[in-house]
Amino acid sequence: MRACYLRSTCILLVLGAFGLPRLAAQEPAQKVVRLGFVDPFSASSGLRGVDGFWQRLQELGWAKGQNLVIEARWADGQIDRLPALMREVLARQVDILVTNTTPSAVAAKNATSTVPIVGVGMGDPIRTGLATSLARPGGNVTGLSAGLAEGMGGKWLELLGRELQAIASTRGLKLRLIEVREPGALRNAFEQAGRKAQAVLVLPGQFEQRWEITALAAKHRLPAIYSVREYVDAGGLMAYTPDFAVMWRRAADYVDKILRGAQPAELPIEQPTKFELFVNLKTAKTLGITIPESILLRADEVIR
Repeated sequence: MRACYLRSTCILLVLGAFGLPRLAAQEPAQKVVRLGFVDPFSASSGLRGVDGFWQRLQELGWAKGQNLVIEARWADGQIDRLPALMREVLARQVDILVTNTTPSAVAAKNATSTVPIVGVGMGDPIRTGLATSLARPGGNVTGLSAGLAEGMGGKWLELLGRELQAIASTRGLKLRLIEVREPGALRNAFEQAGRKAQAVLVLPGQFEQRWEITALAAKHRLPAIYSVREYVDAGGLMAYTPDFAVMWRRAADYVDKILRGAQPAELPIEQPTKFELFVNLKTAKTLGITIPESILLRADEVIR
């Protein structure tokens, strides 16, 4: 995990880590398949949208207890558990492996070069070595990217405030890195941010610590924008995020195609096409911040 900040202005906390729908369920496949599912979070607090994955699979003719056996594992926020969980699931002779976030996809790829992997919410598949290209991944990993390599960082900063951009341009500020390698270091990172920063950008990673992260941002009176909506539910100021409900349903389409014979090396990795903006006006009021009307009009949901 990393943290970086614009000197005296902004800290960026890096915490970590369509085809046409089928309107009716297909005839169930005769073969019984075994699907591995590994998530870095917990079963009770995973990201929104995962239920849509299982629902879409059933629409496509894959039903648990009939032609589908599920081997599901959760790391409960402990990223270092992922390699062992991958080995455990692969030992069950799964036909396909579904993962969530970049660390999970990397752990899966390191564990097998033969079992097809459908990754969801991958940050930058090219830079992390998960694929040789988005159009033709070239290996056993395909799926859906979270679009982090497509200017998302700039969009987050833009939403965080025009004043921030104005200060950065007039003062010639530079980025400085602060390492945050474990949840216990969050407090120290926010203390440093509170002394030197005016805003915080929190990227995917320590999702299980979202309540602590939003509390620390409030304690140090730091406006923050997050990469998933759940942080706003936990008291965060703002989130700009891909629509994970759409992403998970599309992941089921990928699984269906592969189970019916498609090769992951030839299935393009999709970039998100729909994004959502969430704003918490209660938090803004607590911080003494006025959210511009232009941002409120763009928001998909405003918590008042």
